[in-house]
Amino acid sequence: MSDDTPLIREDVQGFLALVNSLPVPEKLDAAEQRMGYLALKSMTEADPRPMAVVKDLTCPGPAGDIPVRFYDVRESRDPSPVVLFFHGGGFVIGDLDTHNSLCTELSAELDLPVLAVHYRLAPDHPFPAAPDDCEAAARWLAGSPAELDRSVTGLVTIGGSAGGNLATVTARALCDKPAAAPMLLQVLLYPATDESQDGSMVTFAEGHLLTRLAMDWFYSLYQPVSGDPRAFPLHASAKGMCPSIVATAGLDPLQDQGRRMAAKLVDAGVDTIYLHIAGMTHDFTSTRKALPSAAAATAKVIAAMKLMLTKV
Repeated sequence: MSDDTPLIREDVQGFLALVNSLPVPEKLDAAEQRMGYLALKSMTEADPRPMAVVKDLTCPGPAGDIPVRFYDVRESRDPSPVVLFFHGGGFVIGDLDTHNSLCTELSAELDLPVLAVHYRLAPDHPFPAAPDDCEAAARWLAGSPAELDRSVTGLVTIGGSAGGNLATVTARALCDKPAAAPMLLQVLLYPATDESQDGSMVTFAEGHLLTRLAMDWFYSLYQPVSGDPRAFPLHASAKGMCPSIVATAGLDPLQDQGRRMAAKLVDAGVDTIYLHIAGMTHDFTSTRKALPSAAAATAKVIAAMKLMLTKV
């Protein structure tokens, strides 16, 4: 292996061979891609952990009620932080079910409640519908809503890919204009942060799960505004941001975007942990059944979250 050949883990090689053997759709259709994404998760994702509480609810949003799902490994608990989860899927696909297992894993391992948000999706609801919904859900959660029967002492935003974008956009909004409970931590998993089309976006453009073609399609429907920090959060100030974790994957087109975000946070003096998972694909936190190394990488992220939360 030459110095410039990326590491590919053995289990990842087999996984990519399977994914790359699947027929390419003749055209990209949002409804079909949503069904396919859910089907893929059913094959690749670990089984959900047992929960004492799982409740489907809604919270008020700027354009109507927002579907949310509340998890807690405990039936009841003293006042505590709550993890606010935003699913990935390019702002077009993904829902409460595609990341259900990961939310149970977070609640079980962190011993904290988790609230997952199903924000409005493109193309029916392009930018800024998604960040508008996520901020609304965060402010609702911060107010310790009666439906949860929990007293919320602070928020931890987390998400992968598009969800990582929304996790930091929401954290920035709540740091700029505080809610009823403070921002404690943001966790950005292989986040989409800028408009870049070079570097890792070229190196891993195809054949490594997430493709550049898919990203172009997602953005053609989401219609983000270039330079807008709520669309591309690398343009936002990092000053005064809450403590942060950024995780990137070595075979991911978005790798450089996450690295730039981590560097910006560090340069601004934000308490930051940067985790780079070499030889791993995009979306590794929800391929834990298919990839033992993805399960180990997810455990590293959760360990980092535990460490950061001891400082709160």
